[in-house]
Amino acid sequence: MTTGPRVILVTGASSGCGRATALRAADGGDHLVLVARGAGSLEEVAAECRSRGAASAMVVPTDVGDDVAVAACIEQVQQAHPVLDAVIHCAGVVAYGRTEEVPADVFDGVVRTNLTGSINVARHVLPVLRRQEAGTLVVLGSVIGHIGVPSMSPYVLSKWGVRALARQLQLENRDLRDVHIAYVSPGGVDTPIYQQAAAYDGFLGRPPPPVSSPEKVARVALRQLDHPRARTQVNLSNRVMQLGFSGMPALYDLMVGPLFRLAATDRTSPVAPTEGNVLQSREAGNGLTGSLGNPIAGIARNAVALARSVTGRSA
Repeated sequence: MTTGPRVILVTGASSGCGRATALRAADGGDHLVLVARGAGSLEEVAAECRSRGAASAMVVPTDVGDDVAVAACIEQVQQAHPVLDAVIHCAGVVAYGRTEEVPADVFDGVVRTNLTGSINVARHVLPVLRRQEAGTLVVLGSVIGHIGVPSMSPYVLSKWGVRALARQLQLENRDLRDVHIAYVSPGGVDTPIYQQAAAYDGFLGRPPPPVSSPEKVARVALRQLDHPRARTQVNLSNRVMQLGFSGMPALYDLMVGPLFRLAATDRTSPVAPTEGNVLQSREAGNGLTGSLGNPIAGIARNAVALARSVTGRSA
């Protein structure tokens, strides 16, 4: 593999964890290939990467849900960089609402980006890594790929699929000792994905505590390049949630709805139905972190709002 700066492709590089990953890799002097739907946001990130010491920063606007576009992207990258050391796949979108309330095109759009997009990236990246007989594909999943939560069916289904895909890829690539597939599972992360989400139940989501920074997720993802692990949970709290879901299902099912409303939504700011950035990029909403503030304060505000709604119904 490369003896100098590495060549690292990051999807979802315009916002959140992908953006944090690109910037951290730039600090290490690597060559960056930045992939997302919005060209303008990618150019902003590329400029910041160069200013922070990246060996180079290449922008390739691509919708990962489009297999033909992903194929063209990887071909373009190969022309510029004959060796591809790593791909860190962070692209993702979210929709909130009961299963029957989320419009079909939005539901399918979440699955298309999160799951089909992961498949498309793997389909075109793995032949490159296998030809090189070395390289790492890091797939960003979610704790929600291990549990169930109400009002997030498209995201839950897509992230369960992403986890299964990562496991399949690990099994299929055991024959090459220097080709690695790593799966990283964050919990709540302070990124703009919540404000950018589609919403059909009247409220946007918010990251439940403990909330990680996108920089922490970036550190964990990039660590896989030097110390690859098949499966990595970002927070210990993920294990607690998984234990409740699998080991105490009756108690979990009883508690998850109220806890979700209290800790994982913003009940203080009702929103009209919106497709968010699911079907097309909304570059104005891209950024490194979100703007929902302290999660504990958010829970306190939600508790007041929920108490008032209960009081109002009983009056």
